[in-house]
Amino acid sequence: MPTTPLSPTTSPRSVLVTGAARGIGRAIAEQFVAAGDKVACLDRAAELTTGDILQVPADVCDTASLDAAFTTVEQAHGPVDIVVANAGITRDGLLMRMSDEDFQTVLDVNLTGAFRVVRRASKSMIKRRSGRIVLIASVVGLYGGVGQANYSASKAGLVGLARSITRELGGRGITANVVAPGFIDTAMTQGLPDDVKTKYLAAIPAGRWGSVDDVAQVVEFLASPAAAYISGAVVPVDGGLGMGH
Repeated sequence: MPTTPLSPTTSPRSVLVTGAARGIGRAIAEQFVAAGDKVACLDRAAELTTGDILQVPADVCDTASLDAAFTTVEQAHGPVDIVVANAGITRDGLLMRMSDEDFQTVLDVNLTGAFRVVRRASKSMIKRRSGRIVLIASVVGLYGGVGQANYSASKAGLVGLARSITRELGGRGITANVVAPGFIDTAMTQGLPDDVKTKYLAAIPAGRWGSVDDVAQVVEFLASPAAAYISGAVVPVDGGLGMGH
C-alpha cells in the first residue's frame, strides 16, 4: 500500500498520470491519492477500480485527444501541477527482424507520446511558473537489452527530453526528472519463463524484484517540496542492476 507522503502539502495538487490503468502507473496514481492530491489518469485501457481517481480516455499518439483530455482534467481539478508520463508499450524483436512499423510505433508511444503530454502540460506550468514533470523510463534505456532496440531507444530518449526541458524551463520553476525502473514485479514480469526470471534475478544485486510501490514512492518524492532543487536527474529504481549507467 502507498505510504505516508514524505512532505505534506498545504493544498491538494492536480496530478495527471498517463498509462495508469494497471501496474506501475496505477501504483503512482494511488501514491498521489494517498498524499491527498487530486489525481487523473489518462489511458486507453481498462477502467480503474478506485473511485478516487478521475479516469479520462486519451491516446498519447493523438494530439487532439490529449488536448481534450487535459481540458477535462483542468475543468475538474484545475491546472495540472504534476504530470507523470508513464504510458508505454513493447514490441520486442531481434534487430534484423524488427520491422519499421514496430520500431516507429514504440517510439511514437513511449517517446513522442511523452513529448506530446509534456508539451500540453507545460502551457499552464509556464504561466504559473511552477510544475513538476516526471518521465518513466527503464533500466533498459541505459543498460540496453537484446531484442529491444526500439524500446531501449525510446526510453533513452526520455533522458535527453527531460534534460532539454530542464535547460529550457528550469528558470520558470519547473523541474523535469526521469525515473528508470529495473525489473519490477508486475503482470509482465510474472509472465516470463522461469529460467528467464532466474537469470534476471541473479543479476540484481539487491536479490529481489522491485515492487510497484518502490517506483511510486520515488516519483512522489520527485514531485514533493523536498525535491525542489532536483532537475534533469535520472533516478534508477533497479536494486543496483544498472549501477548508474
